[in-house]
Amino acid sequence: MNGRVFVDTNILVYAHDHTAGRKHDEARSLTQRLWNSEKGVISTQVLQELYAALRRKSTVPLSVQEAERILKDYFTWEIVVNTRESVLRAISLETRYKISFWDGLILQAAERAGADLMYSEDLSHGQIYGNVKVLNPFTDS
Repeated sequence: MNGRVFVDTNILVYAHDHTAGRKHDEARSLTQRLWNSEKGVISTQVLQELYAALRRKSTVPLSVQEAERILKDYFTWEIVVNTRESVLRAISLETRYKISFWDGLILQAAERAGADLMYSEDLSHGQIYGNVKVLNPFTDS
C-alpha cells in the first residue's frame, strides 16, 4: 500500500463548480488534502473529461484559458497515461464487474498507479475492485 488516491472526473468537476453547494465544499477539501499530501492520481482520461465538463457541462462554462489553467494545476499530480494495454484491461474489468468500459478504464488507471483508494460518485460506494477500494465522498455512511 502506497497511499496513492485516484480521483474520478466527477469529483474534480465538483471541486471547481461553485454552484454545487456541499459537494463543491467537500470535493474542494478533498482535492486540497491530496495536493498537500502529494498522493493524488488521475489519468489522461480524467484530464480529457474534466476539460470537456468545465467547458461545456458546467452551470457556468469556463473559458478555454481558465479550463487550461485548471488542467495545468493537475499536472502536478501523478498522471496515468492510457495505452493499448489499458484498453484491454478496461475490457476485462468491464466484463468481470459488469461496469461501463469507461469506468473500467478509470479502474485500470487506478490499478496501474498502485492506488489503494479511488474517490468516485459513479462506482459502488465501498466496493473493492481488485486492490482498489471505491468511496463516494458525498455518501454519509
